[in-house]
Amino acid sequence: MKDGATRDGYGAALIELGASNPDVVVLDSGVSDSSRTKPFGKEYPERFFNMGISEGDMVCTAAGLATTGKIPFATTFACFLLGRSMDQILVSVAYSNTNVKLAGTHSGIAVGEDGPSAQMIVDMAYTRAIPNMIVVQPADWEEARQATHVLADYKGPAYLRLGRGKLKGLYDASHKFEIGKGHVLKKGKNVVIFATGGLVQESLQAMEALQKENITPTLVNISTIKPIDSDLIIKLARENGAVITAEDHNKYGGLGDAVGEVLLENNIHVPFKKVAVQDQFAETGTAAQLYEKYGLSANHVAKAVKEILQQK
Repeated sequence: MKDGATRDGYGAALIELGASNPDVVVLDSGVSDSSRTKPFGKEYPERFFNMGISEGDMVCTAAGLATTGKIPFATTFACFLLGRSMDQILVSVAYSNTNVKLAGTHSGIAVGEDGPSAQMIVDMAYTRAIPNMIVVQPADWEEARQATHVLADYKGPAYLRLGRGKLKGLYDASHKFEIGKGHVLKKGKNVVIFATGGLVQESLQAMEALQKENITPTLVNISTIKPIDSDLIIKLARENGAVITAEDHNKYGGLGDAVGEVLLENNIHVPFKKVAVQDQFAETGTAAQLYEKYGLSANHVAKAVKEILQQK
């Protein structure tokens, strides 16, 4: 298992894809060092396009390249990718159903010191609502590497949500990432936590603390937000009788709503809580400070578990 940021796993996968698939091309909007596309550009300069601070042009160029049979990964900070290019994403990528992979790095309030204007907390809401678009958020370095490979083979628009901060490795090479499949990390009872991205790690820390009180939730990594693993959600919600979702995203439009929709549509009535940003902008600070202040830390996940067990 390898520790590291999901953006680093993405960068490693791009190098591997560059060697194995000559159709893979990478585009960046002037942040290639931070987004981890720079090594690909050094290794394969003829297949790397630094578009500068021109995100809309980058997305349209990626769509054009896709129509020629290339597999473009258009990469920049999530706040810039979704904040400045929605028209191009809607028309040139989604409506046109072009084979473009949009990689948004530095997502969520975990980006910390970059400040609230860079803390993209609505990107899953945006992309979940777009027809033809799938939405993926890996939980560690290895899953990010595998997800990048899988998306290169997938035909159609995709949004890959990546983080800035270093995460503890959860998976080794024996793990198999599959689009639309959740993964049970810990099997427990009485409550199930569906977590995504960095909140998988916070949930694991919460479970270590809860174990001392003989509380053993089930923990599931939901790395595909759309299409979501409805069968697994239904099964585990019925088995455990209470559901918590955990994500570094606004409480509207992200994982919590995706899971809630599955429960509602299948007439599953169980206590349900969201650990998420509570419809507010954060401030500047470290990721740990912001997670604690805005309700996303392991302490808050553990608190949510105790509260929902009382509701049962």
